Amino acid sequence: MSIESIIDATIGKEGGYVNNPNDAGGETKWGITVAVARQYKYFGAMVDMPRETAVRIYKEAYFLEPGFDRILTLSPSIADEMFDTGVNCGVSVPAKFLQRALNVLNKSHTPKPLFDDLVVDGKLGTKTYAALAAFLALRGAQGELVLLRMLNALQGAYYIEITERREKNEDFVFGWFLHRVVI
Repeated sequence: MSIESIIDATIGKEGGYVNNPNDAGGETKWGITVAVARQYKYFGAMVDMPRETAVRIYKEAYFLEPGFDRILTLSPSIADEMFDTGVNCGVSVPAKFLQRALNVLNKSHTPKPLFDDLVVDGKLGTKTYAALAAFLALRGAQGELVLLRMLNALQGAYYIEITERREKNEDFVFGWFLHRVVI
């Protein structure tokens, strides 16, 4: 699994141009909102945004900047999940999900915890990468599966919470669970 294949899969879920009045993100193309497009120097009409521009923005804003490329070296599946969640929810959200999940998996109540609790700040730093590496080294493929399930469970809970706070999200919650929460 590569950054490019992960981006391609997400673009496939996002599709082309959309301007749904109930979408808080507003006008989008390939899943890139107009605000993000402008931030990453695309100033043309959203309906005309080339796919290559979306790929560039996804790689820079949703993979490299948040550090998901470093996750890719440890677990392509977890990197894929975090990237997809970051596209849909903001990149700090899956980082917080990972930190929360690792905190409850570290056996901190024992005399020799696997690693110290992480600060749940949504920023992937050396402690988070080291904790993930230690967890995966100990638990292997089963640990990766459990972590993926935890990330998806947290994502599902997040969608329910934001829909309870914003009724217009009811237009999207079914699709989010159908295409984004995969267990």
